[in-house]
Amino acid sequence: MSEDMVLHVKGRILVGPEEARDELWVVGGRITFTRPPGAREALTVEGWALPGLVDAHCHVGLDRHGPVAADVAEKQALTDRDAGALLLRDAGSPSDTRWMDDRDDLPRVIRAGRHIARTRRYIRNYAHEIEPDQLVAHVGQEARRGDGWVKLVGDWIDRGAGDLTPCWPREAVEAAIAEAHRLGARVTAHCFAEDSLRDLVEAGIDCIEHATGLTEDTIPLFAERGVAIVPTLVNIATFPDLAAGGEAKFPDWSAHMRRLYERRYDTVRSAWDAGIPVFVGTDAGGSLPHGLVAAEVAELVTAGIPPLQALSATAWGARDWLGRPGLTEGAPGDLVVYASDPRADVRVLAAPRRVVVGGKVVA
Repeated sequence: MSEDMVLHVKGRILVGPEEARDELWVVGGRITFTRPPGAREALTVEGWALPGLVDAHCHVGLDRHGPVAADVAEKQALTDRDAGALLLRDAGSPSDTRWMDDRDDLPRVIRAGRHIARTRRYIRNYAHEIEPDQLVAHVGQEARRGDGWVKLVGDWIDRGAGDLTPCWPREAVEAAIAEAHRLGARVTAHCFAEDSLRDLVEAGIDCIEHATGLTEDTIPLFAERGVAIVPTLVNIATFPDLAAGGEAKFPDWSAHMRRLYERRYDTVRSAWDAGIPVFVGTDAGGSLPHGLVAAEVAELVTAGIPPLQALSATAWGARDWLGRPGLTEGAPGDLVVYASDPRADVRVLAAPRRVVVGGKVVA
């Protein structure tokens, strides 16, 4: 398809959870609902169209060992793209992936800079590993480097304690989150356990990743403050294997991880029922492969989130949360077309008929 060609998408254009239109065009990479000159010669794609899906927690340029070469990062992004994930919130990476912004065939990436972790309290080669008195400076640095987000590691295994414990004192996260907000960035944090959550939320954090440690005591606090969660249930599914691997050396940690896993669906459903915003993220790029966005939506449905709301958590609602447009007049022509209505069965997301980036059919 040449750059001057017009793309015509017809069928059912799902511009919102309850709103559909019959057709749209993409001209010069931008959506319009007004029939343009040259429409007669347009390339036509038919089906059920959604805005490009959102993976709100992945890692481009990262694998289980640390940063990867550019060609590997490219394959990661292409895998997400071909699965229909056209907007990625990169929740921490040591790689510089800014070169992707110049590629018109790759997903759009919203970066959170590099993880910020406590010394020797996270996966090797992933994060800035620092002490609390350095936290404000590093948050400021990553806020300037990122795209409006900063990523903290809120808890991790403490080998001395033999279990998950918070990484930061309350006063350190208060000052760091205030600095990020001063610079116009939102803050999110990796948190598996229970004990780190209250301090982070009361300090003003904007989002918690995984959030397996939510309880009846902290769920109301999240709801009151409007703190979002990205449960990454396809990643939480790995907890039993992780627990088995650490059983001999850290039995308390292993038992804790199993408890968090066993109640994972109840945790997510309770959060949803309380009004906590829930969004789709896969945690791809560490130990998990990319391209799992459809599987994560299905997991949210299994947890008890209504299918339409689980769909919104990767489509209209997720884009609103991240400040990116969906299928609106003048928006970038990033969309996915399916053979049937994904609102009726979210499993349709696993089989895109066409993937369109900037008005070009790329998959």
